[in-house]
Amino acid sequence: MAANEELLKFVREALGRKASKAEIERALAEAGWGREDARRALDAFADVDFPVPVPKPRAYISAREAFLYLVIFATLGIVAVNFGALVFLLIDRFVPDAAFDPQTGYGDVQLRRAIAALLVATPIYLALSVKMARELRLDPTRASSKIRKWLTYLTLFIAASVLIADAITVLYNLLGGELTMRFALKALTVAATAGAIFGYYLWDLREGKRSP
Repeated sequence: MAANEELLKFVREALGRKASKAEIERALAEAGWGREDARRALDAFADVDFPVPVPKPRAYISAREAFLYLVIFATLGIVAVNFGALVFLLIDRFVPDAAFDPQTGYGDVQLRRAIAALLVATPIYLALSVKMARELRLDPTRASSKIRKWLTYLTLFIAASVLIADAITVLYNLLGGELTMRFALKALTVAATAGAIFGYYLWDLREGKRSP
C-alpha cells in the first residue's frame, strides 16, 4: 500500500529542511499518525547524502509483467497437477492392490493427457521463469512488484493448504488402519510436490526481500 500523498509531501519537506527521520517520526506520532503510516512514508526516501530528499524506486505493475507472472503461475499449477496425476497412474500400475480393479483403457487416456500437459506447460514455465529471473538480476527493484508478491503468497497459501490436508488425510487413514502402501506413496507424492513448491517460493520471496 502506498503512503498517503499528504504525508509523503510533509516528509519530503521535512527531510529537505534537514530534519532527521527519527525527529520526523516522533512529530508524526505526536500528531496522531500511526507508526506504520509514518514508517511507510519515511521508507519512501533513501538514506543518501544529497541536497534534496531522494525517493526510492516504487513498486509498479505493468501489463506485460502481470501477463508473464500469471502465465508462470498458471503453468506451474498445470505442471504440479499433471505431475501428480502421472505419478499416481504409475503407482496404480506398478503397486498392486487387491481391493482395486484397474481400468486400463481409462488409465491410458489419463496417462497421455498428463504427459501431453507436462510436455507443453513445463518448457513454458521454465523459459518464462528463467527470463523473469534474468530481468530481476538486471533490475533488482522488480523484486518489489506487487503482482509478483501477491501470486507468490497465493502459491505459498495453496501449497501450505495442500500439505496440511495431506497430513490430516494420512493421519486419519493411519488411525483407521487403512494406510495401504499405494495410499502412502500417493500421499508422499503430494507432500513432496507441494513441499518443493512451498520451499522454493518461500526462498524466492526471502531472496527478493534481500535485493537492494
